[in-house]
Amino acid sequence: MITIYNFPRGARGIRVFWVCEEMGLPYACEAVGYPPSAAYRALNPVGSVPFLTDDHGAAINESVAMMLYVAERYGPTPLLPAKTDPAFARVMQMTVFGEAALGAYMNPLMMAKFAAPEGQKVNWLTGALENRLGDAVNFVATVLGDQQYLAGGTFTLADISVSTAFDMWTGALGKAVPAALTAWQERVKARPAYTRAAAAQQR
Repeated sequence: MITIYNFPRGARGIRVFWVCEEMGLPYACEAVGYPPSAAYRALNPVGSVPFLTDDHGAAINESVAMMLYVAERYGPTPLLPAKTDPAFARVMQMTVFGEAALGAYMNPLMMAKFAAPEGQKVNWLTGALENRLGDAVNFVATVLGDQQYLAGGTFTLADISVSTAFDMWTGALGKAVPAALTAWQERVKARPAYTRAAAAQQR
């Protein structure tokens, strides 16, 4: 059994729930409080969330690594094309991009917004990060172009990774995305597997 530990409604954990739902895999959800408990840190000494374990001995604390692991270990799946497929490189690139160029830059912005003292919430660094993220969002729009999905006509891990990063951008940070990306975001989140993933921690 796959077990995924996540903050309630945490977007990064929903990424992994979503992969499992698309693949029809059974999994268990474990809610993590803040700050994480000593028992949780015994499982995951870094204390980061989400975290995945399974019956094969996996113990993974990076959401994109979890997505790739589940697709590889429990696949094959259309979410991750074969290595000989021309779409493979784009799926790998954009799946990692969803965290490395989007989610990771959002973390300090969320810390500034929700934890920094008044008068320190806006500074040179937050401005630089917002500019960098604006470029990254526009890059996603360029990659999407007039396609249905980020890697062409097939829904993949790339769409899951990037769209859940945008949930943080438009939700917690209250930013906007270009209209083409809004339509794409609505399209991917209309999938039944996303609906089940978003509700997973409530069951």
